[in-house]
Amino acid sequence: MSIDAATVRKVAKLARIREAEERLEPLARELSGIMAWIEQLNEVDTDGVEPMTSAVNTPMPMREDVVTDGGDAQRVLSNAPKADKGFYVVPKVVE
Repeated sequence: MSIDAATVRKVAKLARIREAEERLEPLARELSGIMAWIEQLNEVDTDGVEPMTSAVNTPMPMREDVVTDGGDAQRVLSNAPKADKGFYVVPKVVE
């Protein structure tokens, strides 16, 4: 998969990352190289290989399952830039 400067420009805009025009072409080459490496992984035969969540077999630490009062909501909300009726108020991000 080849990535061009226009694609890098579009992705940078979507991610709200400002990149100088002269950096777009080198970034496109670098990202194309990464994508080529990822495509090589598709060639690996993984039939019969069990999925794993970690390279080291370690048990998950468990905490005691106890009911608590949930903490102090007022103290937590005091850090919020804006709160209303016990909830964080955040700007709308999906239209």
